[in-house]
Amino acid sequence: MNPVVLVIEDNEQNLYLMRFLLEKNGFTVVEATDGLKGVEMAKETKPHLILLDIQLPKMDGYAVARELRKNAELSSTPIIAVTSYAMVGDRERVLDAGADDYIEKPIDPERFVEQIKKHVRFG
Repeated sequence: MNPVVLVIEDNEQNLYLMRFLLEKNGFTVVEATDGLKGVEMAKETKPHLILLDIQLPKMDGYAVARELRKNAELSSTPIIAVTSYAMVGDRERVLDAGADDYIEKPIDPERFVEQIKKHVRFG
């Protein structure tokens, strides 16, 4: 079974690029376009990894990460923030909210999948 990645992202172009790169490399992708739906999808699908935008409608990524960390079934699921927030302190803030790693946008297609594979075991 392919590892399942939940991508919580409201930008259609970013979502398309991440889905394309992940599926091309053997991942199964499920999607949510706002924070509330992301929390619901995480509970339903129990993904192997969550890619989380920070600027989201209905519930921002910080709140999503904190909510997911409260759930016993999802508390150890790797969360990687994928965000354009790159100011001093932004990385620490998202890690403090519960993310395990941080990837800056725009993503680098050459490195993106390798950054994901560090957090997901195949097979």
